[in-house]
Amino acid sequence: MAGLIDEAQIVSILTTYGYWAIFFIVALESAGIPLPGETTLVGAAIYAGHSGNIDVRFVILAAAAGAIFGDNIGFWVGREFGVRLLMRYGAHIGVGPPQLRLGQYLFMRWGGAIVFFGRFIALLRILAAVLAGANRFDPVKFLAYNAAGGICWALVFGLGGYVFGAAIHRIAGPIGWLGLAGAILGAFLLWRYWKIHEERLTKEAEAHFERIDRRPP
Repeated sequence: MAGLIDEAQIVSILTTYGYWAIFFIVALESAGIPLPGETTLVGAAIYAGHSGNIDVRFVILAAAAGAIFGDNIGFWVGREFGVRLLMRYGAHIGVGPPQLRLGQYLFMRWGGAIVFFGRFIALLRILAAVLAGANRFDPVKFLAYNAAGGICWALVFGLGGYVFGAAIHRIAGPIGWLGLAGAILGAFLLWRYWKIHEERLTKEAEAHFERIDRRPP
C-alpha cells in the first residue's frame, strides 16, 4: 500500500487537513482498512524534520492516538461480528469449530504478544485487532497491549523518520528487500511449525475448554 501515496501527496494532505489526516489514515488502517498508515507517519515525520512547518511531537501523538482508536474499533468489529461470520462462512475457507477454539486458545496464551508486535508487521497491523476481537481476547488486556504497541510504534517510526530524514529513502530499498525476504522466511517457518504442532495445539485447546465447561457455574 505504500506505493499509493508519496511524500508530495503527504505534504499536500498535511497542508490541507493537518494532524487530523495522520490520525484518520492510521485509525482506518488499524480498524482493518488497508491504507498506508505507516507510510503517512514516516512521511509526515520526514516533512517535520525538513521543513519545521509541523511539530513531530504532534505527528507522533496523532499517529499513536489513531492506532489506539482504530484498533479498538477493529477489536469491537471482530468481537461483535467476527465469530458469527466465521461460524457461518468459515467452512468455505477451512475454519470450523476446532479452528475457532484453537484461535481463542492461542490468543489466551500469546494474545498480548500478537497485539503488541503485530503493530510492527504490515498485515497484522491491519488484522490483529479484528482477530483479537473475533477470538475473544480479554478486552482489558487488549487495551493495555494495544496502547503500548501503538505508542511504541509511533515513537519508533516517527522519531526514525524525523532523525534520519532523507537517509531513510536511501536505505528503504535494501531494507525493504531484506524485510520481504525475512517475512517470507518467517512465514515459511511459522507454517512448518503450525503443520507440525497443529494437532497437539488443537488437542490442548479442546482440553482447556473442556476443563472450563466442566467448572461449576
